[in-house]
Amino acid sequence: MDENLKELGSYIGQALDASGVAVEIAHGELNLTVPASELLGVMRFLRDDSQCRFFSFIDLCGVDYPAREQRFDVVTHLLSPTLNLRLRVKVATDEVTPVPSITSIFPGADWFEREAYDLYGILFTGHPELRRLLTDYGFEGHPLRKDFPTTGFVEVRYDDEAKRVVYEPVRLNQEFRNFDFLSPWEGTEYVLPGDEKAS
Repeated sequence: MDENLKELGSYIGQALDASGVAVEIAHGELNLTVPASELLGVMRFLRDDSQCRFFSFIDLCGVDYPAREQRFDVVTHLLSPTLNLRLRVKVATDEVTPVPSITSIFPGADWFEREAYDLYGILFTGHPELRRLLTDYGFEGHPLRKDFPTTGFVEVRYDDEAKRVVYEPVRLNQEFRNFDFLSPWEGTEYVLPGDEKAS
């Protein structure tokens, strides 16, 4: 499998050399780092080229690195059923620079891009309906950013008694758990028959 990845990586690197695409193999997968301005052309090439055929869109997500100048990565995973290989495409961006939407090439990316916009604030140009997907109406901020505060925000819910929408401070109702380390579910201090062989 590694030989196939190396061959495909060198082919893609030569074909997209003028686009400024960086190709690497890491953790058994082929990774492409693409400039945002070249993303649509690269995606079309990966889908349509006869030696690639990455026409199966798997997912798209955002990653936050707040210490970097371009703090976000937009990561797209593609699959070539013909080659039985996966591919990761990364594009770096910041809070104000939009990334081209790939929904014209992979329509399944629609809600994934909306999720990245909603949870990270990553902007996409050319998206048919870029609006929040998972957070409440009027929610301020982007909850998966690493600098998002964990307290001080309100939640919106419908109150049956008041027959209206109410705003309340966010409450974390989960209590801290007390661990019973003598429980067989938590781990035992005694040796079960046959366990002495393991050590």
